[in-house]
Amino acid sequence: MFSKILIANRGEIACRIIDSCRRMGVDTVAVWSDADRGARHVAMADEAVHIGGPAPRDSYLQGDRIIRAALDTGAQAIHPGYGFLSENPDFVDAVTAAGLVFIGPSAAAIRAMGLKDAAKALMERAGVPVVPGYHGDNQDAAFLAQQAHNIGYPVLIKAVAGGGGKGMRRVDSPADFAAALTSAQGEAQTAFGNPAVLIEKYVTAPRHIEVQVFGDGTNAVHLFERDCSLQRRHQKVIEEAPAPGMTPEMRAAMGEAAVRAAEAIGYAGAGTIEFIVDGSRGLRPDGFWFMEMNTRLQVEHPVTEAITGVDLVEWQLRVASGEPLPLRQDQLTITGHAFEARLYAEDVPAGFLPATGRLAHLQFAGNARIETGVRQGDSISPWYDPMIAKIITHGPTRAIALSALETALIDSEVAGTVTNIDFLVALTRHKGFRAGDVDTGLIDRDLDQLVDQSEPPAVTRALAVLGVAGLHDPSVQGGVTLWAPLKRTVTWEGGEGMVEVLGPGRATVTLDGQPHDIEWRGGRWWVDGSPRRSRIVAHDAGVSVFGGRRVTLVPQDPLDRESEAAGGGLTLSPMPGLVKAVFVTSGQQVAAGDRLAVLEAMKMEHTLTAARDGTVAEVLAAAGDQVEAGAPLIRLEEDET
Repeated sequence: MFSKILIANRGEIACRIIDSCRRMGVDTVAVWSDADRGARHVAMADEAVHIGGPAPRDSYLQGDRIIRAALDTGAQAIHPGYGFLSENPDFVDAVTAAGLVFIGPSAAAIRAMGLKDAAKALMERAGVPVVPGYHGDNQDAAFLAQQAHNIGYPVLIKAVAGGGGKGMRRVDSPADFAAALTSAQGEAQTAFGNPAVLIEKYVTAPRHIEVQVFGDGTNAVHLFERDCSLQRRHQKVIEEAPAPGMTPEMRAAMGEAAVRAAEAIGYAGAGTIEFIVDGSRGLRPDGFWFMEMNTRLQVEHPVTEAITGVDLVEWQLRVASGEPLPLRQDQLTITGHAFEARLYAEDVPAGFLPATGRLAHLQFAGNARIETGVRQGDSISPWYDPMIAKIITHGPTRAIALSALETALIDSEVAGTVTNIDFLVALTRHKGFRAGDVDTGLIDRDLDQLVDQSEPPAVTRALAVLGVAGLHDPSVQGGVTLWAPLKRTVTWEGGEGMVEVLGPGRATVTLDGQPHDIEWRGGRWWVDGSPRRSRIVAHDAGVSVFGGRRVTLVPQDPLDRESEAAGGGLTLSPMPGLVKAVFVTSGQQVAAGDRLAVLEAMKMEHTLTAARDGTVAEVLAAAGDQVEAGAPLIRLEEDET
């Protein structure tokens, strides 16, 4: 076994690997970019090496620097995690050439699965089912019609040079084929300058089911399946194991096919065989086809660990150090059911746009396994994937595990950035998903009901107003009348309300003209006579209410708000980003609405404009500056009027 390894990654997967290494007595070396100087994985590792700037191309994709760090620190092997260099065969070759061990498959195995067409041809030779289709050069209409007949309707006509859905047509019967072919070819010619098409079987109710495999370079086993059908724009949202509706016959067929795939390329380490499955008539052994192989550990590997009791990272280290497979196929079993939800900093109503922000408050539920690379006080960086955590639950049945996931999401508290928690909670409550009726189109079909853009309930906002008034801690409410009026107006960004203190632990909050009686009784808040599963938390980004629908209010003094509204003399950065351009200089006259600067954040450009007429007093940032949220950029002279 290795005594020290280097982890060529960051975030939650680096922390996850360190956890297993600690348990195994293996020292770890972390690498970090400028953006990750104080990151959790850096603090957890035994050693840490700086490898470059915040952009991945300047740090985590710098294979030569990573290898040098491993050699300089005496590491014997490199674990790639996932993403970055994990599936780069040239990096694997370089690691091996340096006399180090790559904790993963060989470069040859990665190359074999790197090109989808070549991988499918290889899988066909290995006896692994692939999606029926014609990918040849013959474009004769009659020939293509015959191929469609051989494949079986419905079929999908796809432009060879396709993308964005152009040159793509679904055909349900032979009578419609000729017209659909002409239309697809014409659109392909217009869009891509190439009318060539291919024909594939159309899967009417597609499910994404993948099989975890593990090999030692000669033999392989499978650790059963995961269902990853809940996707948004081809990005997985919630994964589970085992797959709902799975039959013993189907599981055996998929597992055997996955093992054949791994052994065909002499696979070593953890890998995943991804299948597209036709769920229109239930799960059948003749209704699944190979899509691709991921030659690395998957993000969703914890659900497999939960149902098998296997530590996949431990297995990776043991096999890479020369041990045989730890267990035979007949020694692997399934216990219970598991779910994983991916908690992201993203603005769901705005189209799932990635978000940034400092995590002013962060507390996870106690009933779940949490995989995270951040802590309270850390910032979600614009340089990397905005994942906050993976929340994993396990139970004896699917229903129990799913209810546990719902509870874990409700009980997780995040403030300082917008998140997808409410969206994830809505998914756990979706009638079809709860019944196990899943396919890859579920989220898009029901997006409107899953994305609630309505204002949080008045009772939730009333609790937040109580927090803005400083009355959120029941232990100190007895003396509140000594320092504040019995009735006073409180303000926050975008609103105001009235709070009347009635006594210890009792108050009336008037919001939008409607009074709400609030009382702390029996260890919980009661609003208008009903108990609430709510927690009021004050933090340096405002006041948040958690439990059910969540809301955050940012307190603001009335005079400050009036001054800010009247002044508008300071332009602040609305988020962390890169100043792309500044259009004004000191002394320049500007009018309300004039462009002042352009900020690039989250791969989008944001134009900042003047809030009023005035004269530029100071330009506080220059093009090329990286700025934090709230940083002052342009200051106008005081408005003397």
